[in-house]
Amino acid sequence: MKLCHQCPKIDGPFHLSVLSQPHGTQIRRRKSAHRALRNTEKVKQGGTSSNMSSLGVLLFLVAFGTDYWLLATEIGKCSKAPEDIGGEKATFHHEGFFWRCWFSGNVVEHNSSMWKFWYTNQSPSKNCTHAYLSPFPHIRDEHNSTSYDSAVIYRGFWTVLMLLGVLTIVMASFFIICAAPFASHILYKAGGGFYIVAGVLFSLVVVMYVIWVQAVADLENYTNMKKLDCPDFAVYVRYGWSFMLAPIGVFFALLAGMLFLLVGRAIYLRSD
Repeated sequence: MKLCHQCPKIDGPFHLSVLSQPHGTQIRRRKSAHRALRNTEKVKQGGTSSNMSSLGVLLFLVAFGTDYWLLATEIGKCSKAPEDIGGEKATFHHEGFFWRCWFSGNVVEHNSSMWKFWYTNQSPSKNCTHAYLSPFPHIRDEHNSTSYDSAVIYRGFWTVLMLLGVLTIVMASFFIICAAPFASHILYKAGGGFYIVAGVLFSLVVVMYVIWVQAVADLENYTNMKKLDCPDFAVYVRYGWSFMLAPIGVFFALLAGMLFLLVGRAIYLRSD
């Protein structure tokens, strides 16, 4: 047995077994280690996507189910009744997808403050009606007018987009739940696509509601009509926390959708 004086010296008890391993076995072990590392990275990426999607779904459902998209405060002393002498009163409105509610209260220093509409600060009794056919501002004398009909039609489109957005994000969650146990790249891609579609639909919902408040609702005409009977009438309008949650949900839904598409593509490439 000849010794190789030019070969590097290998210390340790397992040098004979290492030298005796075929070259192909070492390559397979390296590939297995590399594959395990990639799988670990994919699991982390899938967990991040799941967290993003869960947060997006939660924000969407809260924005959909709560009635605080619009907050409005009406101030105006329109009568000289004895009960009005004690101080100036205000009417507080808040509305969402399902309901439009209003209650009375005293005028405060910050009339447009959002905290007045918090649950603990509201009146024990308040009136509510369906927001679809009676959105704010609601003028009874204009029920047969063209502007009222146009507003109701516009509100109908907004309602349809809202329902489609909620349905789409629920379907996206269903696809992802089904994809996780089977590691199906098709279901992951389908779920990611539905999350992106839901984000786009809710983006349109937010934009349409901004257009509603700024243009379609015609608050200026509503204020002018009220001032005919109440010269001191004023209305303060602002967006509520339900409206503010929607854009945040859009961001997380779009981000989760893109991550799930990447996860699906990674699984597809691994299966080849």
